[in-house]
Amino acid sequence: MTWHLRRSKRELVAQASPADISVMMRVENLRSPSATVGGIVYFGRMLDKIRLHAAGKLPSEYQENLGDGFDEVCCKFLWVEYPAVVKRTLAGGSDEEILEWAMQEGRRPDEQEIKVWNGFMSKRGWRDEVSERLLTRKRDGGWSDREDIQTFFDFIDLDEGRDPASRR
Repeated sequence: MTWHLRRSKRELVAQASPADISVMMRVENLRSPSATVGGIVYFGRMLDKIRLHAAGKLPSEYQENLGDGFDEVCCKFLWVEYPAVVKRTLAGGSDEEILEWAMQEGRRPDEQEIKVWNGFMSKRGWRDEVSERLLTRKRDGGWSDREDIQTFFDFIDLDEGRDPASRR
């Protein structure tokens, strides 16, 4: 099955089986937003998206937000510019080496700042200014009845075929 536009997902959900829905947005080599690099959530996922985009393997649904949304917030947390992260990532190196570069170019958050960052990011969509957007995304995805999907990390994992409960 080929899925092209996220906004058409509502129509696709009406026609798809539960098995089809669970693999709609599964992207090989794109990790969960809750996966950590150097103890920091989301950073590795941003690198995955950069690499997949460069290889022509990132679905179009993801391309429209490259450098925005969580990517932008992650870069601001580290005080680095997204285009510089793209350039450094495509130059090669491990995730840890790229994170070290980012911390040298921008800033090195301490253990407490990382704990606050991880808590903030992992709870986006839960009782905050983007809660309505999460509800809309759940409705558009056909998951309005999923009480267990309370954050964007939960939604992303479900949307990409991972069990959000597995990280709790």
